[in-house]
Amino acid sequence: MGCSASLPDRNSVRSTGLNNAENGGSPDAKNLRVKLVLLGDSGVGKSCIVLRFVRGQFDPTSKVTVGASFLSQTIALQDSTTVKFEIWDTAGQERYAALAPLYYRGAAVAVIVYDITNPESFTKAQYWVKELQKHGSSDIVMALVGNKADLHENREVPAQDGIEYSENNGMFFIETSAKTADNINQLFEEIAKRLPRPSVS
Repeated sequence: MGCSASLPDRNSVRSTGLNNAENGGSPDAKNLRVKLVLLGDSGVGKSCIVLRFVRGQFDPTSKVTVGASFLSQTIALQDSTTVKFEIWDTAGQERYAALAPLYYRGAAVAVIVYDITNPESFTKAQYWVKELQKHGSSDIVMALVGNKADLHENREVPAQDGIEYSENNGMFFIETSAKTADNINQLFEEIAKRLPRPSVS
């Protein structure tokens, strides 16, 4: 289930990943603008994570995302850097898989989400990691997210599996709950800390 649904404007998808030189200005190491893409199986809670992060909301009756939806949110780090995330939330259904490269091409960050109660979604997350390793930016920051941590009594994917897979693939790992907001802000703060900073001449 998605937490929002909208179709993208094809032309707007082609923005670069880390774009700080707004309107041809010089790069600003303190104000980053970052393209972030969410990937993962349908129903793992990608849209719910984004909605919780951007609007502080959770909608249990949310609709499935069609194509992709776009939201943005800015956070401030302790070192006074601000990071504006331009978030592309992709549809998880198989019929939209061919569109995914439109969204992750040029992305500075990829958040790959699975549902801790669904082993198939963990397998699909590994598929997306391999796709990004083949076709994504060489310096892309990747995060593996085990969502629905509030359903721990129904867990079928051990946290250790996520930790080991992340360590073996140079990613960081976190478990979240969009429902309770657990670790949602921490996820994006951790991503922001790991972003490469532009060198200012």
